[in-house]
Amino acid sequence: MNAMRVEINPEVAAFLAREHRLFIDGEWSAAVSGARIAVFDPATGSQIASVPRAGAEDVDRAVAAAHRAHESGVWSGLPPATRERVLLRLADLIEAHAEELAQLETCNQGKSINISRMIDVGASPSYLRYVAGLATKITGETFDVSIQAIPGARFNAYTRREPIGVVAAIAPWNFPLAIGLWKVAPALAAGCTVVLKPSEVTPLTSLRLAELALEAGAPPGVLNVVTGDGQAGQALVAHPLVSKVTFTGSTATGKAIARAAADRMARTSLELGGKNPAIFLKDAPLEQAVNGALVAAFFNNGQVCAAASRLYVAREIYSDFVDALSAAARGMSLGPGLDPAAQINPLVSAEHRDKVLSHVSRAREGGARIIAGGAAPPGAGYFIEPTVIVDAAESLPICRQEVFGPVVTITPFDDERDAIRMANDTPMGLGASLWTNDLKKTMDYVPRLKAGTVWVNCHVFVDPNMPFGGYKESGVGRDFGIRALEPYTELKSVCIAH
Repeated sequence: MNAMRVEINPEVAAFLAREHRLFIDGEWSAAVSGARIAVFDPATGSQIASVPRAGAEDVDRAVAAAHRAHESGVWSGLPPATRERVLLRLADLIEAHAEELAQLETCNQGKSINISRMIDVGASPSYLRYVAGLATKITGETFDVSIQAIPGARFNAYTRREPIGVVAAIAPWNFPLAIGLWKVAPALAAGCTVVLKPSEVTPLTSLRLAELALEAGAPPGVLNVVTGDGQAGQALVAHPLVSKVTFTGSTATGKAIARAAADRMARTSLELGGKNPAIFLKDAPLEQAVNGALVAAFFNNGQVCAAASRLYVAREIYSDFVDALSAAARGMSLGPGLDPAAQINPLVSAEHRDKVLSHVSRAREGGARIIAGGAAPPGAGYFIEPTVIVDAAESLPICRQEVFGPVVTITPFDDERDAIRMANDTPMGLGASLWTNDLKKTMDYVPRLKAGTVWVNCHVFVDPNMPFGGYKESGVGRDFGIRALEPYTELKSVCIAH
């Protein structure tokens, strides 16, 4: 596999060698404390860079810059078509630097270079162009009023949408560039200014994005990037000049953000965890079902909020399904993300690897059987073998808690109603999938699945035009779709008596 390893571009090597700084008000600056955070290559465990550890003073500088830019109208005051052109230029620049960005994402996050090229970088220009087009589609409504409060008066009433102000965008470590753009792009298209805080584990492509945004024509202060740990995130969420927080990450952190934001009624969009089921009815073709389950469970090494981690399989096909899936999992090749032939890559950090291994260990102690994987192979890097678990009681944590790794449980069912019950028996509700060629059952069962997205005969597919978000504890609000800009606006009613 090493012979196929992608050679690092000179641009990527030069970027990694830089002394990285915070991006505030269009300029690079050090953290006030001078403290730094080491950045590692998950494939080797070796340090590849370091970034500033922003503190409350640094966050205050960034938010103040964004607030000044918003109040001055340097961005919100531009014609929507001008904002659209800046975002379109940013999309062009991401395409022009696609290989550089993909390699940088893989070096930092550990994922397959194939995924970085296809999803993180490859899909981002299309998303940006979709959102850029919405900048010129922000509309209000006109309407008649029903109550004549002033005798003889006539009224003209309408609504308008105005940019909400400074947006705190907190991005996760599994798709740093892509999900960062899911937050930055609609905020900018709506006329807001942004302070982006990437995960301290995967900050590098966000810093490169700041450079490209400046080159695309975003005025100073419109997009700011602060790198730091949870303390920086807390300072950002609590800042009185932040009007909205958009966050993707764990349910526990999302709840903490919601509580903090509620103290001053800051708006929030929270895309949180999932414990997502996939139901395979007895008519599901075995090869299609197994291949679909492999993608649903192990894409990006299971580090996907919508990954299928609970598989419910009709008893009639259960044995064959388990045999085929476990054999496929055992046959998957492990290797660094820069090896295009590797099917399973390292997890993002040593800490996260150990957390996933702990989940597997507790499942075994609880009586579940590990029939494939379940261990970390010897050698460097944060690898875990793709893991298949059977005979796991519904009450076990492995069936209740988000693992966020290449781990899947398989449970048989005899009654399809019972499969729906088990699928819904979770406090989360981000995604679910149904695998069948029976149209009647598809139409009957889709409304019964309590999830923000229900896929049929596929899983983890997202599109800019298809709203994405969760039921229950999987979050508040939706990304994507033609209304993607609305959460970044305030709705104002205007009533004119004449």
